[in-house]
Amino acid sequence: MANSKILTAEEERKLRQPIDDYVGKIQEKIDSLRVDGTDKVVALQNRIDGIKRDRNYTKPEKEDIIGKLRKEVDQAKAVEAQHKDEVSRLIADAEAYLKEHFDKDYYQKVKESCDQEKVLAKEKYQKRIAELEKEHQATSAKLTDHQEIKDEKYVYKNRLFDAKMELEKDYQQIKDRRHAAFAHRYHLIDLLRMSKFTFMETRAQKWENYKYTFNRRNFLLKNGLYIAIILVFIALCIITPAVKGSPLLTYNNVLNILQQASPRMFLALGVAGLILLTGTDLSIGRMVGMGMTAATIIMHQGINTGAVFGHVFDFTGMSTVAKMILALVVCIVLCTFFTSIAGFFTAKFKMHPFISTMANMLMIFGLVTYATKGVSFGAIEPTIPNMIIPKVNGFPTIIIWAVAAVAIVWFIWNKTTFGKNLYAVGGNPEAAAVSGISVFRVTIGAFILAGILYGFGSWLECARMVGSGSAAYGQGWETDAIAACVVGGVSFTGGIGKISGVVVGVLIFTALTYSLTILGIDTNLQFVFSGIIILVAVTLDCLKYVQKK
Repeated sequence: MANSKILTAEEERKLRQPIDDYVGKIQEKIDSLRVDGTDKVVALQNRIDGIKRDRNYTKPEKEDIIGKLRKEVDQAKAVEAQHKDEVSRLIADAEAYLKEHFDKDYYQKVKESCDQEKVLAKEKYQKRIAELEKEHQATSAKLTDHQEIKDEKYVYKNRLFDAKMELEKDYQQIKDRRHAAFAHRYHLIDLLRMSKFTFMETRAQKWENYKYTFNRRNFLLKNGLYIAIILVFIALCIITPAVKGSPLLTYNNVLNILQQASPRMFLALGVAGLILLTGTDLSIGRMVGMGMTAATIIMHQGINTGAVFGHVFDFTGMSTVAKMILALVVCIVLCTFFTSIAGFFTAKFKMHPFISTMANMLMIFGLVTYATKGVSFGAIEPTIPNMIIPKVNGFPTIIIWAVAAVAIVWFIWNKTTFGKNLYAVGGNPEAAAVSGISVFRVTIGAFILAGILYGFGSWLECARMVGSGSAAYGQGWETDAIAACVVGGVSFTGGIGKISGVVVGVLIFTALTYSLTILGIDTNLQFVFSGIIILVAVTLDCLKYVQKK
């Protein structure tokens, strides 16, 4: 071998052999102690679970068989408890040996070998490049025909590409070798502890797997937009003090951003479920306008000055708490009613949500505008905002409402059957239907959930803005909500998305709008920025999908 640090496969095996022998002997002892204890408990428990699912047995037969098996489980657990201390001692012995010898006697030497192999692979590549260049120059000097020279350049480029691919292949083999050496330690621990790793061991494996699977192109596709936005914020943080004489990210500004983002969080969480189903919702802004109008009418201070279909509402006879609850219920009912209509046509007739929600948008705006003549209904009772979203030592509690919504929707998406079905239908509705999932019910459920969230969001926005509800309120909010989801990684291809991404997307858009407003950037130009971000986000999402396909 050219360098003594580079290990052959046989030399690497010899380095590892003493470790495998020592730990292997301990593992044999542990396995023998587990035969009538732990292993039997696992096997019996699997049998019990299988019998519970087996429809060939009657209920009394199941109870009889399971009862006998549980007695055997108790006996096996007694054996397990009897050998517990000895097994723990053996595991501790093996782990102490691994801690002392694995890195020092094996892994570090493999790493050094891999590092040296990378150096030699690079040298080999550079040598090959130099040879190809020399051959190319010699061949080109003999040619006079233009087409022949062009062909030679083409051949030369292909040879350079092949050399680069050969280098990448060598690097990957070296990478695989080092990763396999790293993973061997945890393979041994896995056998010893039956897949029970400590927190630090789990983190170490995750970090190693991340480094092993890291791909620059995939990383940029996944995080390129976030990196660009962060750079924009850094630029804004530098520019703002120079222009306005005060820093951008002050405590109060951050609270203002979170406060503005809170109602929008409800809307984004609602539409995220629809995007997960490869859908969308164009009526969000009009839902907000409708909810704001209804909530303002109910929570208005005194008799309403405006009329609805010619009728002037008077809720002065109701208590403040009753008006708050009624306003919330009405907002939810109205929004859910219209989302259910769109959901029904989408689920029943396979109508694209773009059409069904656009129809909703037109109907809602037309009805609310006609009913109210487009007027604003003024302010709500001044005591209500302090009851719904009070400020505690300057902290706006509307943020807590948003956090609660995030937690609830996260639970629904990740911990319920409906959430799992949502991902399944979004990923492949045909396969979901074959597996027994009702695509119709899941679709309707997603729209109903969206309606509930829209209702809550518009109610909170009414409290935040102290009323002033009108049909025109909420214009453009649908683009913000949809854009937040897309930026947050909820894919229009369906079945891909996380709640954490939605949260990040909402915060990004709210913070960007707030920052540009502070700098005095025209609202129309802010739309341009939003449009660019949406276009880039969807483009990156499409590229990821194309790559996956």
